[in-house]
Amino acid sequence: MGLFRKDPQTVRLESQAVEPSATRPPWSLWTDGFGKLAVRAIQIIVVVTVAAGIIYAIRQLTLVTIPLTIALILACAFAPVMNWMRRRGIPSLLATFLTLLGIVVLLTGIGWLIVWAVRDQWDELYAQALDGIDHVIAWVQTLPFAPTPEQLNEWQTGVLDFLTSAQFGSGALAGVGAVANFVTGFVLMVTILFFFLKDGPQMWEFLLRPFRGEHYRRARRIGDKTVGVLGSYVRGTATVALVDAVGILVGLLILQVPLAIPLAVLVFLLAFIPIVGATLAGIIAALVALVANGWVNALFVVGVVVLVNQLEGNFLQPFLMGRSMKLHAFVILVALTVGTVLGGIVGAVLAVPIAAAAWGAVQVWDGPRTPARWARPKPPAVT
Repeated sequence: MGLFRKDPQTVRLESQAVEPSATRPPWSLWTDGFGKLAVRAIQIIVVVTVAAGIIYAIRQLTLVTIPLTIALILACAFAPVMNWMRRRGIPSLLATFLTLLGIVVLLTGIGWLIVWAVRDQWDELYAQALDGIDHVIAWVQTLPFAPTPEQLNEWQTGVLDFLTSAQFGSGALAGVGAVANFVTGFVLMVTILFFFLKDGPQMWEFLLRPFRGEHYRRARRIGDKTVGVLGSYVRGTATVALVDAVGILVGLLILQVPLAIPLAVLVFLLAFIPIVGATLAGIIAALVALVANGWVNALFVVGVVVLVNQLEGNFLQPFLMGRSMKLHAFVILVALTVGTVLGGIVGAVLAVPIAAAAWGAVQVWDGPRTPARWARPKPPAVT
């Protein structure tokens, strides 16, 4: 009789085939292909909803999240300095104070340099700007579609009315509020940076307490990789930005463009926004040269900017950032767009290093040199 006994799997399939669909349990509808697709769709909706909630909370708490992120990136950038001083036997508190003092002095010095240079050359630039505007207006009036003097006077009156209106006053109050938020955020960033520099390793170990075994080792790899990527990115970008700023400063001084020092500082700051920053800095420098010295001088400024950017992009940047920034230009542009939409200028600056850190975490997901399974390159097909 055992020879004619049916396999249990066969019996189950035959019973399902003859069983009316009305008598099947409701959960069986989720086991076919369409049911699995529905389950995946629900999972995606849940993930998107949670991500949207996190992004909304971050945008509502930018006064905290932005200083926290900046402090984390700066702490990663100066981690080698802290480790070097600790190895030399310097107490952690003293090493933190020295590093933090150096950072604050550096940031304050950059701000003071901009203010000093602008104030020193403001009168000259203001006079040259007025003269340039008069030339532009005279040229526009020679065009066949030029506005009439009455229209120009009407526009001027409208500008003056706006400057004396309540709307402009509310904008000025909003500007005062923005300055207050900036000061608050700066103080908070310095405070958080102090604790990150002093107790960063202990904080990370505290966060890793729930992990055990392979999960703990993976979290440690991700943390070490994130610190390395963020630190290398900031140090490499700062070096490239410094070279760009010095090169463009020399060119502006030779061409006798006013506000050469603040323009060079602006080049240094905008270099932290990949791709877009260098272009924007070149446009601003060319506009200043156009207003102050004429279009021929502006063309020379454009040539200097293009030359410096080409030298930096083809020689210096691959050498300094080849290991820390392995992102495609398309990924960089998408990250810049998302960061700008979510956080404005600050978001554009922070988007690329955050994307690089996320990709670095993927690269060590399954081992020190083993990426996640889906990110591994496929072996070449054998023909």
